[in-house]
Amino acid sequence: QVQLVESGGGLVQPGGSLRLSCAASGFTFSTYKMHWYRQAPGLEREWVAGIPSVGVNINYADSVKGRFTISRDNAKNTVYLQMNSLKPEDTAKYYCKTAIWGREYWGQGTQVTVSS
Repeated sequence: QVQLVESGGGLVQPGGSLRLSCAASGFTFSTYKMHWYRQAPGLEREWVAGIPSVGVNINYADSVKGRFTISRDNAKNTVYLQMNSLKPEDTAKYYCKTAIWGREYWGQGTQVTVSS
């Protein structure tokens, strides 16, 4: 079955960096677009970034553009989110997501807390 497992979250000071990973299994990872979302307490889940299966059409939310980088390693069935210049407002639970035949699949999320 489809599984997405995020890791790499933690506590970091403002201005710091983290790299999140999402390990995928149960489907042909290399052929599907992958996304990162985040959800802060009391707020709706918001889209952060997306990367296609191939090509360079990578997109970011305006709030993270220039600070976050999404990438993927199809040989490792893993998508990454490199987060630099972190701000307190980046504090949230981060999720990876894919959609296969119209059905969405989500990981369990990894918590990122930006605080001094």
